[in-house]
Amino acid sequence: MSSVIYDRIRRNPKFDQLVQKRGSFAWTLSAIVLVIFYGFFLLVAFNPKMLGQPIAEGSMWAIGYTAEMVMFIFFWLLTFLYVRRANGEFDDLTAEIIKEAQKETK
Repeated sequence: MSSVIYDRIRRNPKFDQLVQKRGSFAWTLSAIVLVIFYGFFLLVAFNPKMLGQPIAEGSMWAIGYTAEMVMFIFFWLLTFLYVRRANGEFDDLTAEIIKEAQKETK
């Protein structure tokens, strides 16, 4: 693409909308991950005995293992959510922006 098309893309209000939506969504997901991840490690640092407790009486499986597995699955679900939205809404908006910029050239 030429620099003229890039200029048209940057001036398109939908481009600003795309950047704003994608950025706020990514920052929201990042904040969720950081709060959960660092919260877990703060719990490990300040209350390790709680995480070492068995999940049920007589069980060898600790609460900490369960919490970590739940976090792992949750982070995969957040990744799936981002990829699904990126491949759907964000890609559709990107295609519209490019189509409009190329249409103005012809």
